[in-house]
Amino acid sequence: MSGSRILSLGHYQPSRVVTNDEIAQLVETNDEWIRDRVGIVSRRIAGDETVADMAAAAADKALANSGLTAADIDLVVVATCTSVDRSPNVACRVAAKLGIAAPAAFDVNTACSGFAYALGTVDHAIRAGAARNAIVIGAEKLSEFTDWTDRSTCIIFADGAGAAVVTAAAEDEAPGIGPVVWGSVPERGDAVRIEGWRPYVAQEGQTVFRWATTALAPLALQACERAGVDPSELAAFVPHQANTRIIDGIAKRLNIPQAIIAKDIVESGNTSAASIPLALSKLVERREVPSGAPVLLFGFGGGLTYAGQVIRCP
Repeated sequence: MSGSRILSLGHYQPSRVVTNDEIAQLVETNDEWIRDRVGIVSRRIAGDETVADMAAAAADKALANSGLTAADIDLVVVATCTSVDRSPNVACRVAAKLGIAAPAAFDVNTACSGFAYALGTVDHAIRAGAARNAIVIGAEKLSEFTDWTDRSTCIIFADGAGAAVVTAAAEDEAPGIGPVVWGSVPERGDAVRIEGWRPYVAQEGQTVFRWATTALAPLALQACERAGVDPSELAAFVPHQANTRIIDGIAKRLNIPQAIIAKDIVESGNTSAASIPLALSKLVERREVPSGAPVLLFGFGGGLTYAGQVIRCP
């Protein structure tokens, strides 16, 4: 195959909105401090929904927007680090919920870079001829792994899902997903962690902040270079929604004043692997980015892992 492209997007968020004032009733903090520290105004917290429920809801919307049916899908990949069950994996449960028969189905766990990793993997599978039409999902229920007495983390994390339907590009069509730039910094892997049988998210915030604001912009520029896209051509930049200071720091180093900078974190919080497809789906739904325009995706976080690519907006 000559490559692949994103055909459509969809997202899902729980109905419960938790404001900073509500968080301030749990720990010693306030709205002004949270806004200044991480840029979050509100976040969505799930009730009975599981990771698979949210993933399936987002995927169902993406599939409905694609013009394809469940019978057309032959690969399902879910990026998540918050699935409670070891088996069956989330991808298999999503396939069952949507009535997708006999797809290849697996999960990817690289935490906050998960969607970009999964998208790169699916692009490779389609290029190799191992799949034709795929659903790629980022879904997280971080509220189940949040210590609501820890002020440094409970202000940040939230729940949700985003999904993309990816299809093979036509022979005479330019690829709509550029080459992935991915990697990790294993020696700093403990900077963000969810460990043990009844774990909470723990992180070394300053370590992650310094790494993200100093090391990642050159890697994001590599993704542009590999795609043959000059940064000045980007219509939008959709990074992992870690916090607004990190997003602003990376965007400044990229020098892309013409691009829309996704900041869904303000209303949705940090949803790890779900944050990129969630933010991208909203931009497309609001028609803020023209179809076919180049968009830089870049995920980073636990591991420490990173991955990014330039895509053409569906």
